[in-house]
Amino acid sequence: MAVYIVRRLVAAFFILIGASFIVYYLLSLAGDPLAFTREISNPTQRAAIIKTVTESLNLETPVIGRYFLWLKDLLFHLDFGISARTQLPVWDDLSGRVLMTLKLVTAATVMSVLIGVSVGIVTALRQYSGFDYLTTFVTFVFFSLPVFWVAVILKAWGGVNFNDWLRDGAHFSVTFIVAVSIVAAVVGYSVAGGQVLRKLVFGLATGAAMAGLLAWMSATQWLLDPGFGPIVTAIFYLAIAIGVVAVMAGWQNRKARNTALTVAAIGIVSYYPLQAIFDADLNVWIVLGLGLAAIGVGAFVGYAWGGFDKGQSARTGAVTALLCAVVTFIDRAMQSWAEYSASSVIRGRPVKTIGDRESRLEGSFWVITNDTFSHLILPTLALMLISVATYTRYSRASMLEVLNQDYIRTARAKGLTERTVVIRHAFRNAMIPLATIVAFDIGAILGGAVITESVFEWNAMGRLFSEGLQTQDPNPVMAFFVVVAIFAITFNLLADITYAVLDPRIRLGH
Repeated sequence: MAVYIVRRLVAAFFILIGASFIVYYLLSLAGDPLAFTREISNPTQRAAIIKTVTESLNLETPVIGRYFLWLKDLLFHLDFGISARTQLPVWDDLSGRVLMTLKLVTAATVMSVLIGVSVGIVTALRQYSGFDYLTTFVTFVFFSLPVFWVAVILKAWGGVNFNDWLRDGAHFSVTFIVAVSIVAAVVGYSVAGGQVLRKLVFGLATGAAMAGLLAWMSATQWLLDPGFGPIVTAIFYLAIAIGVVAVMAGWQNRKARNTALTVAAIGIVSYYPLQAIFDADLNVWIVLGLGLAAIGVGAFVGYAWGGFDKGQSARTGAVTALLCAVVTFIDRAMQSWAEYSASSVIRGRPVKTIGDRESRLEGSFWVITNDTFSHLILPTLALMLISVATYTRYSRASMLEVLNQDYIRTARAKGLTERTVVIRHAFRNAMIPLATIVAFDIGAILGGAVITESVFEWNAMGRLFSEGLQTQDPNPVMAFFVVVAIFAITFNLLADITYAVLDPRIRLGH
């Protein structure tokens, strides 16, 4: 595998060199980096600026020579050059923006993959059901929407209007509750399997549960001061334990079942002690350390229960602990939502439509976490909606293709349970094509981030790129191109390695 990786990296290096030359040459034809100097009325000042920009960008050198001078600085000094307008190093500006774009793209990618693949698998297992038709319609609608239009609509309705609604008391109207409940009932009817009567009962129960939940949230104004509390958190823990066992091991696996339930019980008992820890002076590294400790405890519980497959029990315990830790983190963050919203800087308008953070805000770790989350909600949704549609359609098609293979029919003929057939045999092979889609979608999301960052006024990589194009400043544009290209190359390489992990027949060394 090492030889394969080195060979791919060498090939990618030369591809990057060729692509960067093409982009650099096209930028030289796109406009004059000195165009902004025409706005300067003082002749002496204008002449001095023209001389400075000409020297810093090597404009007197032919474009090919200029490219190789830029490439030499990049390869040997990791220097992207000087910005024509600011006369400051591009890297100083880029280094901080990369982290902001990564924060946005990572959140959108993770959520898109988790939701899109899950919905796609369910629609494949419920092929030609009402849920399948409904999901197909919704995904095609989302897929056809332009990202800039989605971003503007979310900014208006999800930001401005939603904040106004929170200010007015966060009460749901009867019409809204009825409409959402009907939609929930239809979805529940479509997802449920079996006879019509069973589906109808499940659908009505889903709609009634949704109506009761919305009515309770409206009456208690839950959205103004959210939180799960110990009882709801315990219910989540138990639901997670049951779901993880059902998917990863099967409910008949006693050791895995005992592992997951033990981890859930540890989480329930640890609820109040953890609150005392969370109220202390925290930072990101402490929280990550607590998360890793939770995963370790889950794996240890799995090994302690033993059984003929300790590895499976350990994996079940680790995944259960991880998901329970996520629920615990969300619950604690929500407990500080009211404090965040009531601060003098936020002024009761917590869902942010501009920027990536509120620089004037001061408070605890949880208040700052809520600020980060509130700025991520809308741009993440804008990027996520279209990607979710893509992953849903591809995962559905891939799963249906795998389910029609001979080895799936053989597995069923041998008497294996449907969970074993779907999870162990079908799901793993269905994920192989999706590894390629995810790798390519990273570049698409980065491209969409250019528009999204402009709409939501994020001072990140996308804005650096768009401002560089508008001002005909080549070095910021080239910096954006190189960073995006490196990400594309890296994720395509990871996709190839993932093939070998998912399918043992693939050998990367050949």
